[in-house]
Amino acid sequence: MNIQREQIAKMINRVRRNTLGDLLTRTVLRKPHKIALTYKQRTVTYEQLDQLVNQTAHGFMKRGIKKGDMIALLSKNSLDFVIVQFAIARIGAVLIPINYMLTEKDIRYIIHHASVSGLLAPKEFASTLEHAAEGVDIRHRYLLECEDNLTIGDWIPLSNVQQNERMDPIEMDLQDDDLAHVLYTSGTESAPKGVMLSHKSIISEYVSCVIDGNMGAEDVLVHALPFYHSAQLHVFLGPSIYVGASGIILDEASPTVILETIERHKATQLFAPPTVWIAMLRHAGFDSFDVSTLQKCYYGAAIMPREILRELANRLPNARFWNFYGQTEVAPLATALQPEDQLRKLGSAGVPTLHVETKIVDDQDIEVPRGEIGEIVHRTPHAMLGYLNDPEKTAEAFKNGWFHSGDLGVMDDEGYITIIDRKKDIINTGGVNVSSREVEEVIYQMKEVAEVAVIGLPDEYWIEAITAIVVLKEGEHVTTEELIEFCKSELSTFKSPKYVHFTDGLPKNPSGKVLKRDLRKLYEQKSL
Repeated sequence: MNIQREQIAKMINRVRRNTLGDLLTRTVLRKPHKIALTYKQRTVTYEQLDQLVNQTAHGFMKRGIKKGDMIALLSKNSLDFVIVQFAIARIGAVLIPINYMLTEKDIRYIIHHASVSGLLAPKEFASTLEHAAEGVDIRHRYLLECEDNLTIGDWIPLSNVQQNERMDPIEMDLQDDDLAHVLYTSGTESAPKGVMLSHKSIISEYVSCVIDGNMGAEDVLVHALPFYHSAQLHVFLGPSIYVGASGIILDEASPTVILETIERHKATQLFAPPTVWIAMLRHAGFDSFDVSTLQKCYYGAAIMPREILRELANRLPNARFWNFYGQTEVAPLATALQPEDQLRKLGSAGVPTLHVETKIVDDQDIEVPRGEIGEIVHRTPHAMLGYLNDPEKTAEAFKNGWFHSGDLGVMDDEGYITIIDRKKDIINTGGVNVSSREVEEVIYQMKEVAEVAVIGLPDEYWIEAITAIVVLKEGEHVTTEELIEFCKSELSTFKSPKYVHFTDGLPKNPSGKVLKRDLRKLYEQKSL
């Protein structure tokens, strides 16, 4: 009887299941001949994309990749990136997209921490992954976007894996809450945390994106920002495939390339952080490109300056704008500011999206009155399963049955949320999170440095520029250039300070904690 019940439960689960692999299957049934993606000279319909995904999945399984295997992907945007993402999902393996701008040291930490067993990369990043994986039992190595029969050591071209493989779907025993992706994100500590996202987390978030972002099959998107980041991957790529839209994949966020692509493909939709929107506006040839087809424009990761938003509205009269706020731990969308509220609620992160419940709480997790500052917490099916191999931080994040964002905010009488500060000491520079403590620890390696505090200051381009406030030891001397170059030798370039200020002392409270808010106020005034 128990066996029969188990069999019935499995059959019911298969009928009701909704994984990333199922998502693509259903889009193919609705729109088999619709153009799905264009990358450089290559265009595929949804039916062709599905066939390539199935061939890849069969090839991976034949070579030993199985459910639960951790597979690291280090790559710029490409069609193969999308193919392997869905192939891995259909097998039930776990994808770990890695930021290609990280140092080898950072990449090594991720590979070791996640016990990765497979590597995916184009030729330009294969050696980096190989070196970073030394000491780990790597059983699979595949080259993306390369010609047939090209081999580098034990690396096999993805095209060889797909060759002569079956195109029929793979049947695996998968659950909606099986682990699908692990995305590493910076925290207040130097070591990044592995955010575990299930199929359910991701697809629930896709629904919120589609509804609150007014996304549809008629959209033509430009995928300009990196897929390794949850914003482009899970707020735009995934939802666009969910609804059956058409996407153009770019492997760089160059203003020139973006503008040319919008004109050539008559794109209707674009996401970019404020830094990229600003760079496009400042492009000398902006007005010479026909970008009149843009209708839906999105920004996030930082507040859009008031004057920039007004300029965008004037120069893109056919476009409407959305502000999306969230974090990787909620896959990542949490709130949205709609087009009609852009100027009325300028600077706001909007209201919770379809599948999100949000409130502002004090240090005892008691909801604060409207208009008072507190921590932003959520309840949502978007939420992660937890941090990989870190039960303590997981418990802390989910205490009292709410996910704690670590962001400080205030909710007004209409329910709109404004982000005030970061409870976790993170600097958001150009749309990328950087741990100030990580930068501080590197600067402390300099023998001349007595004390340092790293903060983010408003910047016309970076939105928040990493700024080091440094106290030198008595009798020592270091120039700004020397300090920045030292940081670049130890950190990824985007983590290194943009500005350095030398001072005689740092403001502290009675317990000795550096008052970074005071520093921000002081140096913001000095920069005016």
